[in-house]
Amino acid sequence: MAGANIRVLQTVEHRCGYFADRRTRNLVVDPGADHLDIVYDTLTSSGFRRAGSLIFRPHCRGCEACQATRIPVVEFKPSRSQKRVLARNQDLSISRSPARFNPEVFDLYRRYLAARHSGGGMDNPAREDFENFLLSSWSRTFFIEFRLGDELLAVAVTDRLSSGLSAVYTFYDPEASRRSLGSFAILSQVEMARELRVPYLFLGYWINGHPKMHYKLDYQPIEIFDTGQWKRYPL
Repeated sequence: MAGANIRVLQTVEHRCGYFADRRTRNLVVDPGADHLDIVYDTLTSSGFRRAGSLIFRPHCRGCEACQATRIPVVEFKPSRSQKRVLARNQDLSISRSPARFNPEVFDLYRRYLAARHSGGGMDNPAREDFENFLLSSWSRTFFIEFRLGDELLAVAVTDRLSSGLSAVYTFYDPEASRRSLGSFAILSQVEMARELRVPYLFLGYWINGHPKMHYKLDYQPIEIFDTGQWKRYPL
């Protein structure tokens, strides 16, 4: 890998999923490059993410709203509301499973998207949509499963990196919304990162002022990748 040249491609502009009046484009690592697992591990610390087998980072014309985030897990302390979430879900079992297509997991994924993203283009996914979005042949990915008895309530798709864990995507039973399973999944990933003795949980992109992204600031301390370096928020 030393001295290797990795091509980074730029996508064409397309509709932004967060702002109706904006266009977006991404930088994408050549999907045919060698050692994508090592490339991904390294580039995650520079603000890149994974979607399926693609390693990408937003690179929009005149906009730098999307900023990568990470939690330094040793320093993290749950807030009062997060402690209530932990207490509320003490009856759930937590286990790891291989990241692969599973009818039970896929059914939960479909129900989640139908309830949370109806009409947004992600609802009613096929098996190929599930695999192309969440899975990769080269990443060290696993599922964290949350169950009440035998009933699967939530799944956190998680990547293992040398510098931490990366929270790729979480989906849960829409009828169990009172449990705050999205928050519980993040808190569980923080604890798992501690157990694995890795320093960070990467949470994906945050957009200042966007209501769907504000929740990430609830996890303190948190760091933002800004102007080429990680900085403690508030900046």
